[in-house]
Amino acid sequence: MIVRPAVALQYLLPHRFLSRIVYRATRWTWRPWKDLLIERIVRSYSVDMREALEPDPHAHPTFNAFFTRALKPGARPMPERPAAIACPADGRISQLGKIGGGRIFQAKGFDFSASELLGSEAEAIPYAEGSFITVYLSPRDYHRVHMPLAGTLRETVHIPGRLFSVAPFTVEAVPRLFARNERLVCHFEGDAGPFAVVMVGAMLVSSVETVWGGLEIPPYASAITRKSWRERGIRLERGAEMGRFNMGSTVVLLVAGPRAVSWDADLHSGSEVRLGRRLDGTPPPT
Repeated sequence: MIVRPAVALQYLLPHRFLSRIVYRATRWTWRPWKDLLIERIVRSYSVDMREALEPDPHAHPTFNAFFTRALKPGARPMPERPAAIACPADGRISQLGKIGGGRIFQAKGFDFSASELLGSEAEAIPYAEGSFITVYLSPRDYHRVHMPLAGTLRETVHIPGRLFSVAPFTVEAVPRLFARNERLVCHFEGDAGPFAVVMVGAMLVSSVETVWGGLEIPPYASAITRKSWRERGIRLERGAEMGRFNMGSTVVLLVAGPRAVSWDADLHSGSEVRLGRRLDGTPPPT
């Protein structure tokens, strides 16, 4: 397989050092700087600001504030069926399907294990024959992540790793990419069983926040770090904001085997999706 230079270079770059620079640069309040960055993104990616709570891009105090902008109330309605799985973010589907024998499909010729992704063989057991969907957020997308189902937070797991780009050309070239990048695994107990929302960091995109814990990444981890939230009673309803990426990245949703779902037949790799879109197919009549 021929590796593109843009991919080969990523193996050599100091991922965390570059991400630290971008983290600071995107929080600089100097107007000429932040307006320049914002204007470039709006023009280059045709960002639609009409749905934003603050539609004037220059009104945001920093580039990161613009990037993580809130939407107007009602901009992303949830599915009518209460038990339906809602898309957790705006973006494009990278892959979706069943988890066969604990393996998750990444791209042609590549897969990885659920235990690698979650950082635990025990936590991966419920998902061995479950379902997964991977959503890629580009710079043009809304960058807050919302609950796909109602659930109670059990645990978060910060897993150290590299920060490869998660753009499609890299996903198709770097083996086990989502199981190699730094990430935050959020384990929930839903009404029909467990599910996990994995927020994957990426090149220049390694900052993750949650509504319950604030800034989770950075700091970068040197070892797997677990936090139990069982005693806090944190329950979030479907559609509630759960976190955000400071810059864009990827969300991987795992649904456990007992509730293994059939994804909507209209969805496929490359499908554009928006927060709140129903992801599972309509169940057969009972």
